[in-house]
Amino acid sequence: MTDGWNWRRPPGSATPGTPDPASAWWSDAPADPWRDPWAPAAVHVAAAPVSGAPQPEVVPDPDAPRRPFGPILAICLVTALLAGGLGGTLGFVFAVRGGFAAGGGTQLGAASQPAPESLQRAPESLAGVAERVLPSVVTVRVTGAIGSGFVVSENGYVITNDHVVEDAGDTLAVSFSDGTQASARVVGRDPESDIAVIKVAKSGLAPVRLGDSDTIAVGDPVLAFGSPLALVNTVTSGIVSALDRPIQAGEAGGATRYYAAIQTDAAVNQGNSGGPLVNAAGQVIGVNSVIRSVGATDTEAGNIGLAFAIPINQAERVAKDIIDTGKARRTVIGAEVVTGETAGGARLRAVEPAGPAASAGLRSGDVLTKIDGHLLEDGTDLIALVRKYAPGSTVPVEYRRGTKGDATSVTLAADTN
Repeated sequence: MTDGWNWRRPPGSATPGTPDPASAWWSDAPADPWRDPWAPAAVHVAAAPVSGAPQPEVVPDPDAPRRPFGPILAICLVTALLAGGLGGTLGFVFAVRGGFAAGGGTQLGAASQPAPESLQRAPESLAGVAERVLPSVVTVRVTGAIGSGFVVSENGYVITNDHVVEDAGDTLAVSFSDGTQASARVVGRDPESDIAVIKVAKSGLAPVRLGDSDTIAVGDPVLAFGSPLALVNTVTSGIVSALDRPIQAGEAGGATRYYAAIQTDAAVNQGNSGGPLVNAAGQVIGVNSVIRSVGATDTEAGNIGLAFAIPINQAERVAKDIIDTGKARRTVIGAEVVTGETAGGARLRAVEPAGPAASAGLRSGDVLTKIDGHLLEDGTDLIALVRKYAPGSTVPVEYRRGTKGDATSVTLAADTN
């Protein structure tokens, strides 16, 4: 046995290219060169077919092995199933996303999540505060006018502005945030503080929570409630812009109103009067009362981010006096002041004998420059800031007598008139 590297032609064998009739290689095709095992190997490149010449027919080799059809059929079947499943899935997704509902209508928005029965808000959020306070806010309807107010007792007492109900007659009525209405009557008014109390003919009401207006600070967030321009159940937001802003207001021929107001930039308009100003804890800290506007008349007035509220400590005190006695006490210093002049303070025109100012050693002509740390520019500032305190309060004052400055304390009193 050999691996063929030194192969020799057997003796007596035919020479290459010579047919050997006795060989099996030549038995069936003596002229076939492929049957000659000793023919030299050569590669023949077929000439390009002549254009228009007939081409030889290709006949399949009957002896070639045949490929089974089973795997091919299986592949085709699997491919068809996958294509059908993918097509159905895509069709369903496009139908849902594209908004095609049963019956050919258009469906907008996501249908996978059912709408919640109620939207809950955190109690400390602005929405949570609004939800708690709104049921206690009322729209006050007077003939030819509309204002606001808020419930302060379960048996129907409501605080509002005096100027809201000053023309009220027998037609006074209120409506609540749920749309219910009730008749009301005026319990009492205090024109100088612009506070009034009305009584609603309905019990079991939800009163507001009252805060402490002496503890608020500039920058604190606030919400204003009411019916501006007859748009009931309106809530606006802002901050405390300033504290103890002296306000002098009132119509010609009527009472002049003085108070040291809470200034806010919450949107307040006509119809908000008497509604509550509420802090972030949902406590009422003021009564919305006045706006500053560039309009020349009431009909032209509109919010420009300058609104003023009566501090709730003052409003609550006045309301209690009205409910208990039918009349509010007015806090006084026992002196007449000069208004309309720039004196660098509040000049005392006259001092009542044995009154609070006189008892503190103040005299006519003295110029008060500070009260309880608040700077005074004129007499109006002194009146407004004195009304902030309850009768019997003792407050420090600084004053100037001639060129000499001094300080004292004054125990304020209630007006006896």
